Amino acid sequence: MQVTVTTTYFGHAEQVSQEMYHWDTKGLWWPACDTEKANSSICAEFRILLRGSEPCKDEKAGGLVMSGADCMSPLEGGCLASELSFLLEPSDVIAVRDRPLMLDCRVQGEEPITVTWRKNGAPLPTSPQVQVLENGTLVIRSFQKRKEGSDADMGEYDCAAQNRYGMLVSRKAKVVLASLPKFHTHPLSMSVDEGGVARFQCEINGVPEANITWERERVALNTTDNRYTLLPMGILQVTGVRQVDAGVFRCVATNSANTRFSHEAMLKITGGAPRTYKEPVILSGPQNLTIIVHQTAILECIATGNPKPIVSWSRLDGRSIGVEGIQVLGTGNLMISDVSLQHSGVYVCAANRPGTRMRRTALGRLVVQAPPEILQWPQSVSRPAGGSAVFTCVAQGVPEPHLIWLKNGKVLMPGHNVKLTNNNSTLALTRISSEDEAIYQCIAENSAGTNQASARLAVAQDQELPGAPQGLAGSALSTTALQITWSQPPASGTDSIIGYVLHIRKIGDPDSLELQEAISKGSFQHDVANLEAATTYSLYLKAYSPLGASQQSHTVVTTTLGGVPASPTFFTKVVNSSAVQVLWELPSKAGRAEGFRLSYRRVPLADFQGPIQLPCHINAHTISTLDPGAVYELKLVAYNGNGESDCFKRLVSLAEEGVSDPATGGDSLCQCREGEASLGSIVIGIHIGTACIIFCVLFLMFGYRRSLFCSKGTQDSWSVPRDNTGLHGLKDGATRPGEELPPQVVCPAQYQVVIEQHLSGLPVFCASHQPGRSGPESAHHDTTGESQTTAAEPERSLAVPEIRESLSNFLLKPKDSARKDRLRPCC
Repeated sequence: MQVTVTTTYFGHAEQVSQEMYHWDTKGLWWPACDTEKANSSICAEFRILLRGSEPCKDEKAGGLVMSGADCMSPLEGGCLASELSFLLEPSDVIAVRDRPLMLDCRVQGEEPITVTWRKNGAPLPTSPQVQVLENGTLVIRSFQKRKEGSDADMGEYDCAAQNRYGMLVSRKAKVVLASLPKFHTHPLSMSVDEGGVARFQCEINGVPEANITWERERVALNTTDNRYTLLPMGILQVTGVRQVDAGVFRCVATNSANTRFSHEAMLKITGGAPRTYKEPVILSGPQNLTIIVHQTAILECIATGNPKPIVSWSRLDGRSIGVEGIQVLGTGNLMISDVSLQHSGVYVCAANRPGTRMRRTALGRLVVQAPPEILQWPQSVSRPAGGSAVFTCVAQGVPEPHLIWLKNGKVLMPGHNVKLTNNNSTLALTRISSEDEAIYQCIAENSAGTNQASARLAVAQDQELPGAPQGLAGSALSTTALQITWSQPPASGTDSIIGYVLHIRKIGDPDSLELQEAISKGSFQHDVANLEAATTYSLYLKAYSPLGASQQSHTVVTTTLGGVPASPTFFTKVVNSSAVQVLWELPSKAGRAEGFRLSYRRVPLADFQGPIQLPCHINAHTISTLDPGAVYELKLVAYNGNGESDCFKRLVSLAEEGVSDPATGGDSLCQCREGEASLGSIVIGIHIGTACIIFCVLFLMFGYRRSLFCSKGTQDSWSVPRDNTGLHGLKDGATRPGEELPPQVVCPAQYQVVIEQHLSGLPVFCASHQPGRSGPESAHHDTTGESQTTAAEPERSLAVPEIRESLSNFLLKPKDSARKDRLRPCC
């Protein structure tokens, strides 16, 4: 992230306007020093703040020059560095018996510096045989290998440098004796058809790795013949063999310790070139290989067949092998020079018969390892007694490096005030005392190597540090800028101050997103630009001296111009009869609201209680000790330095527990400052409910009266023919055929229901709609399904409610497969 600030280099008249400073969560990268001003105090004064080391003095320049590793040597007109660090560390060495051995160790830092050596973690005593030169180099005049392991010169060596600030330990250098034991794999004799492929192999473990060459008839092999391929791991391939290739072969291994010869192997050539077809065969495929970055990898693949197969390579994951650094040796061996981590993978060697899809494959895995690399170095700091310090060390490598911490050269274990977190990448020291003043080292180790980084902790007494800045205040200048001011410190404390650092963070953001700006020691007002509109920021200030930082000032909260926050939406949940929980949504972006204010009142009282002030990261609050069974009105507003948002209100009843429904909970968005809401909504709801009930009652009453009117005029139209036994026949008192029917009142639409007796003994209902007709005859189907025509018979009229009840009972009864109840239209 880039923040544009206007500042001055403290103590100087020239002003640097609109300098671009690059910020991250680790600190501030300052502009590079101008070489022409290398002896002036303009050059990187604030590096002291970031590195925490004491500056070095140059009396001729009359001020601060550089600090830490940035200090220049005396030859360049600067001063010696106070930070103890290594210029040259010892590296792994292969020693030769009876020859001298030298291990380098060069350091820089404040004098005097004492350099000592350790072997396998124990101090190495000096003697005429073992000496330490003035520049720290270790010299063993005649390297020896004793039969007794304790007397051998082989082992792990490291150097330790110490000055008044602490001790620093170098990486461990492995010192081994050059050796060349006997071959553990010898070449084997073989017979090969003319034109075929011959392969010999020998293996030997030498320190250092032996250089292997081949001889035929004890004469060095002619390597200019491209039919001969020599691979570094002791493999000889001969393609297209001829009669002249027959003979005795052996390999020769040579290193700084010795030269050895393998057993001899005979190569016989049989017959001529085969003319019969032979499928492709891979004689030797790639082997699994583990190497370190920048080394060379060779994957073997040799195939035979008739016709001669074509060898090709690919990766199992489908990625391209590439072309840079890739070379094919002989007829199919793959060589990758200067390997990188991207070359790791499974490689496939394929032998294809020309012109066909027939192929044979072999797989080999290449694992590329990388020694540890320090990505984030711990930074030297100065802390007051009783304070805390955090060192961070981030390393990467393949495989994943293991981290350990040293304090003045000794392994640091977690304790009462020492805490290791994040896989030991973070070291935290609490309740710092003078005993914690030391050099702390981060050691990263894996199977490919080691690396180290260091930082110093200086413990300063409170009286040596500047006091915290006083009177810090903030105000908004625009939608993107704030201005802060603070009081000028007393004259007694001004001399030790070299500058200030302003810490800026959006309200609601974690501390890791904090930004920092450097301010000149002569300034007591500062403008912060490139901010976001209508956003609330938290700011505090620290003063710095060469010994470290002061305590922080009090924190001020200031909002840029641009408006008030959006109105928050909230919901309520009745916890019990006297408590309700309020929940709301937080703004989507940090800093949009400084906090929330929650108020409530009991209905119908007019005055609200509160407000309850809540911070910006809280989104729930429980109001207790309310009156049981009462109705309360709640309102919530968000606020910032520009004012309050519109309020959001909700009614909640404590009569029943549950969550209020947005549809019926009484939400309202209002301008709370213009007046409070009334109970009008409740009254309107009651009136609407009462009107609905009255309407329903009237509808039922009119519907029932119409039914009674129709039933009076149509009783004779609802006929139920039956006899005394319940079968076909006429009831007593029914009208006989030929008799006249009495006058009837006919409704505009009438129905006739006939109840027939089913064979099963169950009645069958039959209804017909006969507008304007009440004839003496009716047609219906009997229970046998035959159509009959009967004259109008005397009928007993049934009241409409009785018919309605009979129909309902019949239609609602459960279905029975043995009973065929049916309702069909009358004929």
